[in-house]
Amino acid sequence: MKLDKKRRLAANMLDVGVNRIWIDPQMAEDVAAALTRADIKRLVKEGSIVVKQKTGTSRGRTRVRKLKRKEGRRRGHGSRRGGKEARSPKKLKWIQTIRPIRKRLKELKKEGTIRAGDYRRLYKMAKGGSFRNKAHLETYLKERGILKVTA
Repeated sequence: MKLDKKRRLAANMLDVGVNRIWIDPQMAEDVAAALTRADIKRLVKEGSIVVKQKTGTSRGRTRVRKLKRKEGRRRGHGSRRGGKEARSPKKLKWIQTIRPIRKRLKELKKEGTIRAGDYRRLYKMAKGGSFRNKAHLETYLKERGILKVTA
């Protein structure tokens, strides 16, 4: 039984594509007998004509890939897009280095452990890249006798 015209009419009424219209095979004769839009509307209400859900894209494969990457897989040379700088910018690394150093210097100045002059000099040194990290700054201060060693 050809129900193409009914399918097209239903699709038009329900504002979906023809392929998303499902007609119940048990009710095929009722659908074939329908002539008007009102008849089609009634069949939709009864459930003889149903709009199928849109087919989406499965996220399953993506989730698996994400887990693999988390484990350290799929990160070799062949999987990389963009240069070393694009993947982890120098600026970001610099920010992560300088912020803790500057914060520590501010703390030391506030505590009164270092004088304002020393603070200024050390701040400039930090800006110049003299300290690799906060621990390096502490070591420098202890070696110079600026920071008292507590034991």
